[in-house]
Amino acid sequence: MKKICLVGFLLLTACIPPNVEEPISINESVVKKLTIVNSPLSTEAPFYIAVYQFSDKTGQRRPSEVVAHLSSAVTQGAETWLIKALQDAGNGSWFKVVERVGLENLTRERQLIRQTREQYEGKDAKPLRPLVFASLILEGGIIGYDVNTISGGIGARYLGIGPSTQYRQDQVTIVMRLISVQTGEVLLNVATSKTILSSAVGIDVFKFVDAGTRAVEIETGLATNEPVNYAVRAAIEAGVVELIQEGARKGLWRMSE
Repeated sequence: MKKICLVGFLLLTACIPPNVEEPISINESVVKKLTIVNSPLSTEAPFYIAVYQFSDKTGQRRPSEVVAHLSSAVTQGAETWLIKALQDAGNGSWFKVVERVGLENLTRERQLIRQTREQYEGKDAKPLRPLVFASLILEGGIIGYDVNTISGGIGARYLGIGPSTQYRQDQVTIVMRLISVQTGEVLLNVATSKTILSSAVGIDVFKFVDAGTRAVEIETGLATNEPVNYAVRAAIEAGVVELIQEGARKGLWRMSE
């Protein structure tokens, strides 16, 4: 019996999927040490960059084997993670992000301030400072959400008792393109992916008792699902890192460690 249990344990261990390689994080020291020392672009660092939207272009609904979900598979507010990643790049010395996602609200608030000042102060009303314009625009979005790219499982049972394990791997893909406002030229275009790993481990018991006339069945288990939101954030952060490194390779800027 010990030999059989050992074989079952080895089979289950071999079935466990390998650790998924984590993408480069925007918060790692390798990014914080990068500084621009020269640039052929029209402006020097920090670059003023605009993010209008970074939307879900997959149209995917949350996967389910039972019912059809109406909620989306990935976040609809990915531009929040993109803005955060741009602000963190180079410890804040690379990009200055201007507000464009809520530009309508910003314009309306500025108009309200202007009208109120003119109403109470007349012609001597203090004008508002002009909005900062961007020299670069970052476009793109989530273009892929692939389900069950890898799936599998295994189980072993001896005398009605045994463990089992299952796993599934999904993948999310994002693209980014950096555009020059002055010329409209697409300066850089990168794509990054992040895997989403789900696994489940369980033990079940199925035995007959009372002279084989009654069956007893017990099941227990644990499932772990990697958050899709984290995967999207990690893919965006890796994309910003790749964007910076690709710009250095193409001579858009030079970096010093």
